[in-house]
Amino acid sequence: MSATTTSGRQGRLLTLWTPEDKNFWEREGEAVAKLNLWISVPALFLAFAIWQVWSVVAVSLPGLGFKYSTNQLFWLAAAPALSGATLRIFYSFMVPLVGGRRWTAISTASLLIPAIGIGFAVQDNTTAYPTMLILALLCGLGGGNFSSSMANISFFFPKERKGSALGVNAGLGNLGVSVVQFLSPLVVTAGIFGIFGGEGQTIVKNGQTLQVWTQNAAFIWVPWIAITALAAWFGMNDIADARASFAAQAAIFKRKHNWLMCVLYLGTFGSFIGYAAGFPLLIKSQFPSINPLAYAWLGPLVGAVIRPFGGWLADKLGGARVTLWNFIVMAIAVMGVTVFLPSGGNEGQFSGFFICFLVLFLTTGIGNGSTFRMIPVIFLTEAMRGVDKNDTAAVASANKEGNTLGAATLGFTAAMAAYGGFFIPKSYGSSIALTGSPHAALWTFFAFYIVCIVITWWYYGRKNAEMPC
Repeated sequence: MSATTTSGRQGRLLTLWTPEDKNFWEREGEAVAKLNLWISVPALFLAFAIWQVWSVVAVSLPGLGFKYSTNQLFWLAAAPALSGATLRIFYSFMVPLVGGRRWTAISTASLLIPAIGIGFAVQDNTTAYPTMLILALLCGLGGGNFSSSMANISFFFPKERKGSALGVNAGLGNLGVSVVQFLSPLVVTAGIFGIFGGEGQTIVKNGQTLQVWTQNAAFIWVPWIAITALAAWFGMNDIADARASFAAQAAIFKRKHNWLMCVLYLGTFGSFIGYAAGFPLLIKSQFPSINPLAYAWLGPLVGAVIRPFGGWLADKLGGARVTLWNFIVMAIAVMGVTVFLPSGGNEGQFSGFFICFLVLFLTTGIGNGSTFRMIPVIFLTEAMRGVDKNDTAAVASANKEGNTLGAATLGFTAAMAAYGGFFIPKSYGSSIALTGSPHAALWTFFAFYIVCIVITWWYYGRKNAEMPC
């Protein structure tokens, strides 16, 4: 290894980055990659927290005197997913255009806009619904961050470590969904920001008059967002070899496996974020005697914690095999949910409903990890086909192409999957409005999982599959 390679840095820019070179990786690559990963994780955690803060705030609004209908509340829970998914399309291509360090810092700092805005808006129950809807859409800034974050981290790690690294980044980042649902009911009980946090609101709960500071559910994240944005700017790195034009990245739109993986990742991550966004309101609508915020946070927690295991398991057993069996269990679990829901004169069984949903969240987490392991492997394998392994220049060029297309696909599939965060809560709302029950929505999800099983088996999992991975 030449001295140039071992000292390929210009400030925060890595001018030479060869993680597939084992000597380089052991000498300096691994340490740099891990530093960037461990700054990326809290940035992504905060992004998910802001993205999903409305899943908690929407449940609290009626008690604060906001006169919004049930359908309007479901819209507030679903709107961040709609805007977040759309922003992910653009965020998917930003790292090669701007640089991972710069974009992580800028996109993290942007979370201050909805966090501060929501904190002020919820203090006045005469705030117009369009204002609240705009703030909900602005929370999509957090949703967009996932695509750029995953694309960025994929550049830092070698092929055999991508599944684990992406699993850690996404899994610990996904914890923001669970933590926001767990922490928010606690921080709103006291005026922890003093005169800077605004006045409390009076509510009646279980016949008791209580004072709450609902704005804390948003304000609590403000200092951490500022600190993390600064850490990203001064601590992370940009990779020169990761730079690519939009035209180079846009090649994914002509690749069949990009679109197939969009479907599969919609089935895993789309389910995770959609179930997380709609879970509190679904519990409240189907089991009125149950406090949804006492239970809802456990589902996203399970899904987030297990995601790194899904990536690790896929590294060991193969992404296609893990993904295939995962979708089979998801289909069974969603049928189980329908069994325990209230129906007709049957009041339903909350314990069975909740356990089936925990299984669903568990499988969304494992599937998130396994599908994201599949993507970089697919594009690196495709790029290397027909390349002479003894031709150093050709191998380097193929690796760059595979990594660039793999990273763009990671971001784009994440964008498409994020629409699940809008589709699932809105499906609940529409199904309840049309039929009085969420059963129709759940059977639609079951049919979609069957489609995912067929795609995974045919293209990736069967013997002599087109792209075993």
